[in-house]
Amino acid sequence: MAHKKAGGSSRNGRDSESKRLGVKVFGGQVVKAGAIIVRQRGTRFHSGVNVGCGRDHTLFALRDGVVTFVEQGPKNRKFVTVVEKPAGVVGSA
Repeated sequence: MAHKKAGGSSRNGRDSESKRLGVKVFGGQVVKAGAIIVRQRGTRFHSGVNVGCGRDHTLFALRDGVVTFVEQGPKNRKFVTVVEKPAGVVGSA
C-alpha cells in the first residue's frame, strides 16, 4: 500500500473567467448612441435620461452626449444620464 500520493496530480487550477464588469465610460466623457457605459450584475447603477438598460443590467447610451453620474432619490441611488450636446457643437466621440 502506497504511503505517498501519486505524483502529477493537483487539486488546484480551477477558476472562473473574469467577466470584465465595471464602469466603461466615466462622468464628463463623450459617448455615441449605443456605447456601453456600465457593465454590472444587478442594478448598482440605474438608468437615467437617455440611458437604456439591457437584460443583463448593462447601461448604454441612447443618444450622443456627455455622461453624468448623479445620486438622487430618498435612497441616494446612483443614476447614469447622458446629456445631449446642442447641435453644432464639435467634440470628440
